[in-house]
Amino acid sequence: MYKIVLLRHGQSTWNKFNEFTGWSDVDLSPLGRKEAGVAAIAFKKAKYSFDEVFQSELKRAQQTTKIVLTGMKHKKIPIINDWHLNERHYGNLQGMNKAMIREKYGDKQFMLWRRGYSVRPPQIKKSNFTYKEIYSNSVYRDIKIPLSESLADVIKRVIPFWKKTIAPEIKAGKRILISAHGNSLRALVKYLDKISVKEIEELNLPTGVPLVYELDNDLKPLKHYYLGDQKKIQAAIDGVKNQGKK
Repeated sequence: MYKIVLLRHGQSTWNKFNEFTGWSDVDLSPLGRKEAGVAAIAFKKAKYSFDEVFQSELKRAQQTTKIVLTGMKHKKIPIINDWHLNERHYGNLQGMNKAMIREKYGDKQFMLWRRGYSVRPPQIKKSNFTYKEIYSNSVYRDIKIPLSESLADVIKRVIPFWKKTIAPEIKAGKRILISAHGNSLRALVKYLDKISVKEIEELNLPTGVPLVYELDNDLKPLKHYYLGDQKKIQAAIDGVKNQGKK
């Protein structure tokens, strides 16, 4: 049996203000740092340790990783950054308030843009204040940065990366932490659990809460569960579900 941990970054400064973030590179909020610290405590209590970390190129995931490993007093281990684990690109919605978008375009369109499996938000425009930061970032110089993504698009980049890069490390016996984002982790959950489009559209992953998967020898899930206080975790899940409401 193998075990992996998926960890959505702690609350970011834009999560705090209910804004579409996507590839915008924002910091953790004070609460997000606290959430990462609580995750570290949960790992220590359950006697977890890791051999390798895969994380996105976005600093909110990287800050979460650092806080977790420091809080665990973990020995130095390889940390691999890769854009394939980045959050979904929300196009021209990036930097915009979710409640305002919902009010302007209505519930149906808002939910299609936010959670529609194959629906892409409007493509980002050069006038969007997040554009320059993303498209001038040297980290992405060798790739064609998307202008907008659906969850289906995210799956097309996450799963090949899982198969080619992460899965072999798991089969080699390494204990892996994947520190990433709501949509890149939902992409992986859909693949692992083979759940329907409707189910994945309704799935909410809380920030800063470790999600453990126990896998068989073929990396098929045997079970999965969150580490930590289950009542608090459910409240966090409900908070993600209600984003976009005033």
